[in-house]
Amino acid sequence: MPHLHAFSLVIDDYDAAISFYCGTLGWTLVEDLDLGPKRWVRICPPGAETAGQAASLILARADGPRQQAAIGNQFGGRVGLFLATDDFSRDHARMLSAGVHFEEEPRIEPYGTVAVWQDPFGNRWDLIQFA
Repeated sequence: MPHLHAFSLVIDDYDAAISFYCGTLGWTLVEDLDLGPKRWVRICPPGAETAGQAASLILARADGPRQQAAIGNQFGGRVGLFLATDDFSRDHARMLSAGVHFEEEPRIEPYGTVAVWQDPFGNRWDLIQFA
């Protein structure tokens, strides 16, 4: 059955992105392959790599001005990434204590509890616990 395996996120530095996602957020570095001029870097939120068909994130270093201009703006300023949790309060508190920048206080919506945060590259994410 088809499933979403991965999607790429354009960043400016592999090691800085690995440090944030795997160090600060506690994600898992699944693959880091040196391919000469670039690397194949695949990461997953904790536990996702063992969840079977869970999607992963490919960190892709920008190559050239067009891709560099997309860093932090791949979704035209909108929230384009959604990190689901089974315990919003736990993960929100952990992320705050790790220095993650939240743009707003948590809010309750008909679909769940949510708050917008940014990674160091300017990408806007939702931390969300679905109702």
